[in-house]
Amino acid sequence: MKMVSWNVNGVRAVMKKDFLASFAQLDCDVLCLQETKAQDDQVLEALVDLQGYDIFTNSAVKKGYSGTAIITRKKPLNVTRDIQIEEHDQEGRVLCAEFDNFYLVTVYTPNSGSALKRLAYRQQWDVAFLQYLKVLEQTKPVVVCGDLNVAHKDIDLARPKPNYNKSAGYMQEEIDGIDNLTQAGFIDSFRMLHPEEAKYTWWSYRAGARERNVGWRIDYFLVSPQLKDSIANADIHNDIYGSDHCPVSVSLA
Repeated sequence: MKMVSWNVNGVRAVMKKDFLASFAQLDCDVLCLQETKAQDDQVLEALVDLQGYDIFTNSAVKKGYSGTAIITRKKPLNVTRDIQIEEHDQEGRVLCAEFDNFYLVTVYTPNSGSALKRLAYRQQWDVAFLQYLKVLEQTKPVVVCGDLNVAHKDIDLARPKPNYNKSAGYMQEEIDGIDNLTQAGFIDSFRMLHPEEAKYTWWSYRAGARERNVGWRIDYFLVSPQLKDSIANADIHNDIYGSDHCPVSVSLA
């Protein structure tokens, strides 16, 4: 089963940038989207040309903001939205599809912001989201994917020293959040298979960052330890354009 995650930075915008060709190229069973920036009906309207897939959405209360979606060839057993904490359930950031052998959770983690105004909220989110995942794990293993808005290690961004504890996405408080995920047993599939490879998933639109590959790896597939031996492939598709992020994927045998 091949699963792909992609922060599209607006589903209506990406549809105008060869999305259907990119989707065909990815040839996946499930595509998880973050930052759809559209209401549920608008997401479905944008994706109307996708035939043979079920589409599930979770939109923010605020229009044109945040939002997640799951496009799947295989019908899930069940789909749930949010983490059932009102404070965290206003922005359409979590969508969960239950399959036979695991839960697939896609998440668009809150950004701490350029002035770090949401860093404290982000820390609260990280704690609540991990608790949510651990509850799911009591029933079956979990695959969690999406834009976690943090680079984990120095290898995961082109310029670690100038950004450490100065920039959103590489604050120690945010690193602690992903450390807590891995310490709870979740396995970073790409890093497991590619321990020394520097490859990025997001680039600023400024100063030709993507052309110069001055990027960050902030999009992930993490899996419960029970699924470790099932990871057949994990990749970053930085040849696919259309957003400031590129797709990431994992295949489970």
